[in-house]
Amino acid sequence: MPTSTPPQPTQRIIEVMDYQLVWFERYQQEHSSLQLALSTTNLVAIHHIGSTSVAGLCAKPVIDILLEVESLEVLDRETPKLATLGYVALGECGIAGRRYFHKGGNLRSHQIHAFLAGSFGAQRHLAFRDYLRAFPDIAATYGELKREAAKRCNNDITRYCELKNDFIQTHQQLALVWNEKV
Repeated sequence: MPTSTPPQPTQRIIEVMDYQLVWFERYQQEHSSLQLALSTTNLVAIHHIGSTSVAGLCAKPVIDILLEVESLEVLDRETPKLATLGYVALGECGIAGRRYFHKGGNLRSHQIHAFLAGSFGAQRHLAFRDYLRAFPDIAATYGELKREAAKRCNNDITRYCELKNDFIQTHQQLALVWNEKV
């Protein structure tokens, strides 16, 4: 008897949960798949970013991945390879110089943010991640904010992001300054 895929919810459920060790394992599995799928001459680095990359930080259970590439045009031509892994391409999706992909529809499991290697977009993601790793008290404050935002957003991802935006903007700037000093 064939198995069927359960129907997807019509709206994403915004759930923030305690840190899970399995998130790193899921990242490693996806890292391997991406390495095999993408051009080794274009791919510079694959990074685990976002809250699931910070040990002890609560998060939505979505694995954020940063790809650093030599050429966004080459990556655009490789979009069908990412589609075979289940990714949907959304172009820049509101951030100039980025390529954004997600996997899992409303049951989102992974997101890719691709930037040119060394670009400001890549640097700010990596600096923010490293800053949260280096300052657990700030990460804990961010975690509390995320839990509160999830409660207040009524499963509206735009609202959820808005509720976190001031904190992220402030601490990304601090992270970039801190990153220059380390």
